[in-house]
Amino acid sequence: MHITQRVQRWRRVGAERRAANAVAVADQREQARFPGHWVSAVALVCGPVLLLTGVLLRVRFHFFFPDQLAAYASHPTLITAAYACFACGNIVLCAAVMALAQRIAATEPLWGIWGGCLVIAGLFTRTFQFGTDHLAFHLTDSQGLQAMIDAIDGYYLAWRETVWHPFRTLSGTAFFGWAVLAIGAYRSGALGAGRSVALALMSMLALGTLKGTQIPQSIIATGGLCVAFVPLGISMLRGGPRPSSRALIWLVVIIAGLALGTVYAPKG
Repeated sequence: MHITQRVQRWRRVGAERRAANAVAVADQREQARFPGHWVSAVALVCGPVLLLTGVLLRVRFHFFFPDQLAAYASHPTLITAAYACFACGNIVLCAAVMALAQRIAATEPLWGIWGGCLVIAGLFTRTFQFGTDHLAFHLTDSQGLQAMIDAIDGYYLAWRETVWHPFRTLSGTAFFGWAVLAIGAYRSGALGAGRSVALALMSMLALGTLKGTQIPQSIIATGGLCVAFVPLGISMLRGGPRPSSRALIWLVVIIAGLALGTVYAPKG
């Protein structure tokens, strides 16, 4: 009976936190919040899905760099798509994390600020490392597979011996930042206990140049992110006002501009 009472009290406290957070977030909506309701909602849905897609596309290849380079040499289109999805997911997640951090900050400002900043720093670190992945893949085409395996092996040794580099210093944020954000999400009532734990699972995701899919860690981590973010994004899409005609026109103009730039921009 004692345990039952504890569980009931825990559930009641969680429900009270979520209700208080919902009221505080509703009050926030009276002010303009970057990056906006619709961008935030789409990012919450698409960011985790892009990350999970990238993880699943390369799931059949061993995660360490010689196998990733060999996979690119034999399946260049597939591996390029996998890494591109993963990198785009990290960029889109910046807006999603901002949206969640603002919801946390409505009732727990410090947790929202620190959780959001730490996770975004980790996302930039992963994006930085994608640059080395991209370069390594394209040099494989011209230099050959074995030459690039030797080069990346040398890069790993040099990176370990680097005394200081901003993205080496920020590497830890890619792991513990998600835990801070998850604790803040639970304490503030922005997310329930289950989805907060699912969010914290992102701390399991491997970090490093040419790190592929670890089984089951990578799938658990990105799957947990989908559980945490996608329902929140869907609820925001359903509950928000319809985009204005002007916003839709600008969206079409921007998409058309990006398409034209892709086709006609200088290749060098």
